[in-house]
Amino acid sequence: MAKFLKSGLNKSERDDADAKVRAQVESILGDIEERGDAAVRDLSKKFDAWSPQDFRLSEADIEAALSKVAKRDLNDIRFAQEQVRNFATIQKDSMAEIEVETMPGVVLGHKNIPVNSVGCYVPGGKYPMIASAHMSVVTAKVAGVKRIVASAPPQGGEPHPAIVAAMHLGGADEILVIGGIQAVAAMALGTQTVAPVDMLVGPGNMFVAEAKRQLYGRVGIDLFAGPTETLIIADDTVDAELCAIDLLGQAEHGPTSPAVLMTTSETLARATLEEIDRQLKVLPTAKIARESWANYGAVILCESVEEMRVEADKLAFEHVQVMTEDPDYFLNNMTNYGALFLGPRTNVSYGDKVIGTNHTLPTKRAGRYTGGLWVGKFIKTHTYQRILTDEASAKVGEYCSRLCMLEGFAGHAEQANIRVRRYGGRNIEPYTAVEPLS
Repeated sequence: MAKFLKSGLNKSERDDADAKVRAQVESILGDIEERGDAAVRDLSKKFDAWSPQDFRLSEADIEAALSKVAKRDLNDIRFAQEQVRNFATIQKDSMAEIEVETMPGVVLGHKNIPVNSVGCYVPGGKYPMIASAHMSVVTAKVAGVKRIVASAPPQGGEPHPAIVAAMHLGGADEILVIGGIQAVAAMALGTQTVAPVDMLVGPGNMFVAEAKRQLYGRVGIDLFAGPTETLIIADDTVDAELCAIDLLGQAEHGPTSPAVLMTTSETLARATLEEIDRQLKVLPTAKIARESWANYGAVILCESVEEMRVEADKLAFEHVQVMTEDPDYFLNNMTNYGALFLGPRTNVSYGDKVIGTNHTLPTKRAGRYTGGLWVGKFIKTHTYQRILTDEASAKVGEYCSRLCMLEGFAGHAEQANIRVRRYGGRNIEPYTAVEPLS
């Protein structure tokens, strides 16, 4: 049976924190819906000390931001975006439209249609999440979205130049400098100066994630992406130094980011705990990582590889880094996760920043029912039907009539009956079930 050598806050404590976030977000969304731009401006002043004449960047503003980004940094952004664009294109090419004659005279099909407008949120609280612009804006562009609005908070009293560059190079049509709840609310609900979008995408802190949850239905969303989660599955083929940095490297995201080691080796588990203490003394982001590790970090000792697989599927974490003798066992058998990182040569940071897969992934066990953001999330698959012959219409109509009457839907049945009369030449009384031909 799996046992915890270290655990974080209990469920009750986490639930209390979530309840406070829900109440605060609900109040802010109501204010923005009622007052529009005025509420957005008040919130921007309060949380970001930012109140420009216009929250939307002009072409001149964008060019000014790009001029502040070093050439090498621009090239690195272009490289990362090319990896994301290439993989998204390959994924899109796998999505075939279909049309098939399922029985004589009956044609069914589906079309893949991009969402018309999308709001892409790029976090920028403790860190400027430049890579999030690649993941949302570039992928939406590949999907064929007609209007892409991107928004990120200011940094140091101005638009963050590299984030603006990533949004622009990725293909954003409008760039807003607004952060947090007020950003996603402005894009989803619309204000006097911001036209609403059809869908919201992008990661964010607990407040942004909760805002997306409450806005879902009025707009579509990619998924519920809250604070980063990382699970390291390891055995004695790997060392404590690697496990420790792969945990702390994600714990530095924020003070509520779970980082968990799951292993069959008690020696590795205890060595990793010691190594984490050592690395926290030298890690530049140790203040955040230490708080996250203390409250949300865990070490789980399992008796077998199979038990690790079972426990990992229960957790359904966003990132699962597998460093075991046979990583493919988890690829072939795990069913609940955001993304897998197989073997010690790769790591979550590669996926976060540059390798080409999307880093907007399901958290809080949402990996049980959805994958992460990808080009297909921006594309709606719509079906259509066409009947080519009188005979086919009459034949389908006979079955439809009887099935409708079985459910008590007389009007539905008459939709079928009238076609049996017109195209099948049968004298059927209105609002009755069609009897089969002998």
